Amino acid sequence: MEYYQYIKSFHLIFVITWFAGLFYIPRLFVYQIEAFHKSDPEKEILGKQLKVMAKRLWYIITWPSAVLATIFATWLILLQPYWLEQTWMLVKLVFVVLLILYHLKTHQYFKQLQNDVVKKSSGFMRIWNEGATFILFAVVFLAILKSAINWVWGIIGLLALGILIMLGYRMYKAIREKNSGN
Repeated sequence: MEYYQYIKSFHLIFVITWFAGLFYIPRLFVYQIEAFHKSDPEKEILGKQLKVMAKRLWYIITWPSAVLATIFATWLILLQPYWLEQTWMLVKLVFVVLLILYHLKTHQYFKQLQNDVVKKSSGFMRIWNEGATFILFAVVFLAILKSAINWVWGIIGLLALGILIMLGYRMYKAIREKNSGN
């Protein structure tokens, strides 16, 4: 068990870099979608550069971080199997499954945009960008507080956070529309 803290540290490092990728990739999607609607040569130049940036972020940082975070998490659970008997860990694992689903859906959007298939708006991607934030809040509070009883309050907090994010997005959109009209 002397190496347990090292494994935990690596797990945390890769969780952080995984989330960094998940936070930034939808922002690149926003720029890709907006560039797609511009006229040439701006559309072609921006589109090409943004694809390269997204590809590097996704395949060099985000995917490897997701895999390594999962490997180290599995290793930690193998070293401490009693965690699976604790309700807070089971709730946390539900959010981890949601994170993996979010990651896979984001991968689908990534592949579409790499092939110049634009099915979503930049506004949708701005909202999608917040999905990882909700999961991060839930996982961190569960991991730190180690309480599944407080998860009800956590969900209420997440809903409040969601409302604040939506209000912030609406204010941002109104300011952006006002400034583009001047």
